[in-house]
Amino acid sequence: MSPSHAKRRVIKVGSSLLVDAVGNIRQAWLATLVADIAAERAADTQIIIVSSGAVALGARRLGLEKGGRASLEDAQAAAATGQIALAGCWAALLAEQDIKAAQMLVTNEDFEDRRRYLNITATLERLMSLGVVPIINENDTVATDEIRVGDNDRLAERVAQAARAHDIILLSDVDGLYTADPTSDPKAQRVPEVTRVDARIMAMAGQGSSSGIGSGGIITKLDAARAANRAGIDLVLVSGQHGHPLTRLANEDVGTRFIAQPAASARKAWLAGRLAVRGVIVIDDGAARALSRGGVSLLAAGARRVSGAFQRGDVVDIADATGHVIARGLSEYDAGDTARICGKRTPDLADILGYAPRAALVHCDHMVLL
Repeated sequence: MSPSHAKRRVIKVGSSLLVDAVGNIRQAWLATLVADIAAERAADTQIIIVSSGAVALGARRLGLEKGGRASLEDAQAAAATGQIALAGCWAALLAEQDIKAAQMLVTNEDFEDRRRYLNITATLERLMSLGVVPIINENDTVATDEIRVGDNDRLAERVAQAARAHDIILLSDVDGLYTADPTSDPKAQRVPEVTRVDARIMAMAGQGSSSGIGSGGIITKLDAARAANRAGIDLVLVSGQHGHPLTRLANEDVGTRFIAQPAASARKAWLAGRLAVRGVIVIDDGAARALSRGGVSLLAAGARRVSGAFQRGDVVDIADATGHVIARGLSEYDAGDTARICGKRTPDLADILGYAPRAALVHCDHMVLL
């Protein structure tokens, strides 16, 4: 597979590639990747790295059971210990190629809050302008289940959006998407290109990573691909279990490329990529058809019921009568008032609410179709 030349690229490196089975950094392999990165930069491609491996590396150094994932406290301690060693290794290898490195640790809240998200964008832009390669990881030392992105596949997608990257390369222990699990089905075939991650594509997913070291799997990679493609970003899933994996990707027919859809506005791409959704508004068939055409706001008359405890301005999903989520947006009402006016005509809303109603439950300017 010969990828189109990307001027700004996010490369995610999985734990099983960076850390061996006993918890040591695979430094010789990593040096080949850094050499590839240096070659890409020489060809005027800016590189951002999303690096896994801190927990696995720290767990070995601390002698923790279950790879440091026996408890939240163990994972946080392992991350704190492993991250400094991991960042140091990246920085040293990049310095050998005369490349400066920077470290950024983030949580999901940094992407969910619009102002903090824009701060990430500004920092990445400045680092790119200075010729620095950012090394990014989730801040596992403080992250809890409530504020976690959860896996570095989705983190890479969110970083790519914030950085306005052209594409994402997921280096993993799987060599692309297959029609079935290639470890158990000899007839399984690699899918070279995917134009849309739909139910058929999701059904091809096997049980995920075979290493047992990382936290992701093929499902998380497909979720990341779908979100990236909606934001206008290509994503390539390819094995990194070879030396010089970027050179191999450029010169051989390997991996699976997930093709970007036409990009939404930056704000709508941010909305589509959000993970913290506070509620759901279920709508009738007529409203679903109207929304699917685009450029239409959701009115109270088209809503049937709500779930969740959301406030005005929170992100909500909009689902059809079967429960299929078709859109996401910012609610103009809290959950209580939304429930009171479901199915009601606009002229009746003021009497029901006791105040002048807003134009819509979710305005089209603050909505993105999924």
